[in-house]
Amino acid sequence: MNVIALIPARCGSKSIPFKNIRSFCGKPLVYWNILALENTPEVDEIYVATDCAKIEEVVLSFGFPKTKVYQRKPENAQDVSSTESVMLEFITQRAIAENNLMLLVQATSPLTINTDFSSGLQKMKDGDSLLSCVRQKRFYWNPDGTPKNYDYRNRPRRQDFDGELMENGAFYINSVGNILRDKNRLSGKILIHEMADYTAVELDEPDDWIIAENLMRKYILKSDRSKQKIKLFLTDVDGVLTDAGMYYAENGDELKKFNTHDGKGLELLRNAGIKTGIITSENTKLVSRRAKKLKVDYLFQGKHGKGKLEIAKEICALENITLSETSYIGDDINCTDLLSAVGFAACPADALLDVKNIEGITLLNKKGGEGVVREFADLILKSNNQLS
Repeated sequence: MNVIALIPARCGSKSIPFKNIRSFCGKPLVYWNILALENTPEVDEIYVATDCAKIEEVVLSFGFPKTKVYQRKPENAQDVSSTESVMLEFITQRAIAENNLMLLVQATSPLTINTDFSSGLQKMKDGDSLLSCVRQKRFYWNPDGTPKNYDYRNRPRRQDFDGELMENGAFYINSVGNILRDKNRLSGKILIHEMADYTAVELDEPDDWIIAENLMRKYILKSDRSKQKIKLFLTDVDGVLTDAGMYYAENGDELKKFNTHDGKGLELLRNAGIKTGIITSENTKLVSRRAKKLKVDYLFQGKHGKGKLEIAKEICALENITLSETSYIGDDINCTDLLSAVGFAACPADALLDVKNIEGITLLNKKGGEGVVREFADLILKSNNQLS
């Protein structure tokens, strides 16, 4: 018996054009499920069923060994086409043996990890088919004003409330024989694989994209900060320590607004033995004065013929530490090389999209100039304490 994973990924999408290959946390959306399936030892083959030459090109460019592309028929790639029609077409055209298992995976649920697939497949020995769900601890009501799942006269506490299982659409498992017989992804004795509650999000609307990327960075993407203590903290100025605004006095003097909470954050880092530094492409006396007041160990201003990454490497060499022991917060494209290289990278909530899409970056809640450096400093100190 083989396990064959099928990912439907058609061209058409009315809400988000070409969403299956749109960039999601720095990679095409479909990449994440393929990667998880490639890392699932129980899965033998992976097929992306598409009607789109562009999607085929992107999928094959990954170079994954277990992954192939299946060209689905146009009649099964319409807005009204069911997923079951694609499954049945694939099984018939590929002459898949009935004793094999089919793992149907939705590209619009990128938060699924390989252990979810493995756990679901291992449970199959106790049933005929399986679907993934999340537990929703919400109180539901009927239109006639009667409660569906609780007694409002005896409202339970959240920790005492079992909630309800909701289908999250991440994946389904069934035997090929069952699918052919029942023309459905589920049949017989149906089992449940419960997933983390954050996996409830599906990428159907543009707003879903923003939410899901933040969840992906928070829960799935890992960086070396889980292995290394941070020993060096570096920050940009405009858009991080400031709100990126350019203020001019009547006499032409340039002004910048800093946040005192960031000063406390740098003080806390310094007290914890973490070196601090500022790297900015601007060259102003007011930044020099602010850096002096903040008591940072390093200040690099202006154009040096070097990028921020090269400057950070020089500081690391002086301190005899590695980039994986370094943290950096930036907001613009001239920060991307350094953000991609350090062990703990973060950006303000109003950073440019290209920065937010850097793999593994932490998207902070505050905007530049609102105390975002203090927010990041607290995360670094918490991370270091957990590694003590």
